Formats: sequence, C-alpha cells, structure tokens
Amino acid sequence: MIKQLLAKKNLTKDLNKSGIQLEKTLSAKDLIFLGIGVIIGSGIFITPGIIAANIAGPGVVFTYLLAAIVCIFVAFCYSEFASAIPLSGSVYTYTYSIFGEFAAWIIGWSVFSEYLFSESSVAVSWSAYFQNFLSGFGIKLPDYLKSAYGSSGNLKGGFDLFAFLIVFFVTVLLLQGMKESVTINKIMVYVKIFIILLFIVVALFYLKPNNFSPVLPFGLSGLGRGTSLAFFAFIGFDIVSTASEEVKNPEKNVPIGIIASLMITAVIYSLVAFALVGAVHYSKLNVADPVSLALRLIHQNWIAGFVSLGAVLGMTTALIVVLYGGTRLVFSISRDGLLPKKLNNLNKNNIPVSSTIIFGLLSGLIAGVIPIDKLTELVNIGTLLGFSVVSIGVIFLRNSKNTKHLNPSFKTPGYPVVPLISFILCIYLMLNLQSFTWIAFGIWLLIGILIYIIYGYKNSILHNKKE
Repeated sequence: MIKQLLAKKNLTKDLNKSGIQLEKTLSAKDLIFLGIGVIIGSGIFITPGIIAANIAGPGVVFTYLLAAIVCIFVAFCYSEFASAIPLSGSVYTYTYSIFGEFAAWIIGWSVFSEYLFSESSVAVSWSAYFQNFLSGFGIKLPDYLKSAYGSSGNLKGGFDLFAFLIVFFVTVLLLQGMKESVTINKIMVYVKIFIILLFIVVALFYLKPNNFSPVLPFGLSGLGRGTSLAFFAFIGFDIVSTASEEVKNPEKNVPIGIIASLMITAVIYSLVAFALVGAVHYSKLNVADPVSLALRLIHQNWIAGFVSLGAVLGMTTALIVVLYGGTRLVFSISRDGLLPKKLNNLNKNNIPVSSTIIFGLLSGLIAGVIPIDKLTELVNIGTLLGFSVVSIGVIFLRNSKNTKHLNPSFKTPGYPVVPLISFILCIYLMLNLQSFTWIAFGIWLLIGILIYIIYGYKNSILHNKKE
C-alpha cells in the first residue's frame, strides 16, 4: 500500500505521446492572452481602492510591483516544470512525477477547489455587475432569482440565475473547441485593455501631486500587508501551465506565456493604481467600485459605463480560462484512473466533453445557491498550497530519479535560492489565512481522501499496471 501511495507517473510513456492526447493548437501569443484574460478580472476594478484606503495609501502602486515579483518567482518554477513535463494537469501532474500518487491526488483535489470556487465566485460577481448594467435599462429580475439564499442585500434571494447562465454559456463555448474559445477570449481581452487604458489616460489628466503625500501613511507594515492582498490579484497565471499538452512547442511557449502575461498585467495593475490615487485622494477609495467613483468625482460619468462593460468582459474572460483549467485538471486525473474513465473522453472537437460539462454544471449550480462570501474562503488556500509545492518541487525535479534525466529548456534563475524564497513566501501567506479557512479546507481534504480510498486507489492505472 505504501509503495502504491508513493508510485510516480511514468513520464517516458506519457511524454512519448502514448494514450489519450489533446490536440496541439495554441501558440505563445494564445497563452499570453489566456494569462491576461484570467489575471485581469474584476479585481483590477476593486482591490486598488481597498488597498490604498485601508492599508498602503498611495504606496498601493508598489504593492502590485512587489506582489508581481513574488509571483514571478513562482512563475519561474512553473515554467521549469512546464518545459520539462509538457503535459496537461499542471501542478497535479508535476506532483505525480516527483512525490507520488497520493500527494498528487491531494494537490489535484486542492487545486480543483481553487478552480471550482474561483469559477463560481467570479460568476456571482459577473451576475451582480450585469444586473446593475441591465437596471439602467429598467430590466430587473424577481428578487428570488437575483442572488443565492443568504446573500447580503437581498433577503428574498434563492437562486442566482445569471451566475448559472454565464457559466452555462462559457461551458457551451468551450465545447466548440479551443480555437473558437481562444479567439473570443482574445477579442474580449483587447476590448478590456482598451477600456482600462482609457481610464488611465483620462485619470492622468486630473492627477494632483498632493494626493501622493504621504506615500506610505500606514507605514512600512502597510506596504507588507498590501503586498499580501495584492498577491491574490495575480492568481490565475498558473492555469496557463494546464494548457501545456495543447501548445505547439510547449517547452518554449509555455514559459513565455506564463512570464509575459504576468509582466504585462503587473504594469497594467500598477498604472491603474497610480492613476487612481493620483486623481482621487486615497482616503475616499474604500468602496466596492473605486474606479467608477473616481470617474464620478472627476465628472467623467460617461466613461463609467465603459468601465462597467470592462468589468463584465474582464470577468467573462476569467470565467473562460478558469473553466478551461478546471476541465483539463479533471481530464488529467481521470486519464490516470483516479476519477472515472468517462471524464477523459474527447468529442469531435478534441475537447474532454464529460469533464467540461460536469465541471461547468457543478460550478454553475454552486454559483447559483451559495453566497459569494462563502465561496471565496477556499480559493486562496488551495492556490497557495499548489504554489508552494511547485516552488519546492523544482529542487526535487532536478534530483529525483524519475525526473533528473529531463532537460528543461527553461531553468529557474537563482536556483536554489529563488525556489526556496518562493516556497517560504507561499507558506507565510498560507499561515496568515483565517482559522475558518483552514477548518473548511481540512473538511475538503477529508472528502478528497475518502474519494481516493473508495475509488482512486483501486482504479489507478499505476495500481492495476494496465493502459
């Protein structure tokens, strides 16, 4: 039993393209757009104001730059793994290759929670923005269909209809094929970036130097805490690595996609924060829509509508990429036998249809019935656990008997210092999460362990030693 729990993935077979494989259709440019699409979501319209008003003041600009540096450390580690093991499944596959089956299941189950609850929470936010947009035309849903039961601000809520419908739409879109999904994602990203740049340009015309004094009104501690919060605005870049198996020349293009999308979004986040605190005093930005507030305060209401559109598009692209990442994770786990075989069946468009439908249906239903404040509890801890494993895993990648023969085209700079720093920072951020989050995560892990004992252990491809 111990031998099976520690059994490692047969990389020779998988890398030689035996078994069920996904079609290679994505370029480096496609990956960059996927990365930008998922990283720049609703957070860019919300977090800069919260961080500035409560934690870092005008120093919010530096919090995004520092957070980006931390993320780039993690991205370096992801890039080395992706160039060494260009297979679907991201951190689950990497863990299976160096730490064994049981550890891979735990990590895969944890990251599954990240994708599942991220998809659901973004869908709920999308629904709220879209309902606000429709209300401008006098269109309103019945209270029961506006939000889930227990949602703040709506005591009569029962089911969030629009949250369910947007996930359903994205699921149908992904079933059409990756080329179609990537094309629509690109269009939305272009429009979203245009709207963001429009805000930056307009706000800079109203920049007041006095708004930047003092730079750090809450002290250096505020800079540190602000960086911790800003870090989560970049979550999602890891999903780019789930596409490895569908990428042309993945050894080269996946690292480019991960690192380039991070650097581009870091610049965009910093520019938005700079324009925001430059145009409006940071003390006024503690609201849910700081960008819209800033535009109203500088009497540019006409642009506020474009910003709302940008928020909707930003969340739509995030929904596309997160759902994509979740389905590829389920596909990979199923292909190894730890989940039912039906979940890795491919349709005529070379899409894992069962895993896409089930993941989409499950996340849509969760979005419909669970309030957003409950959904977000499990997202961060699953993400950070995956980040920490990838960071420390690079050291094992270069030394494990199962992987040391690999020759990745990208190698983490500053090895082994950078992986160790990345690992320590991720663990530090995990330890700063609320106790409730740890309790909920513990329950989630227990459920995962039961699934592995009941199904995964007995049906594992490695356990049965069959194709």
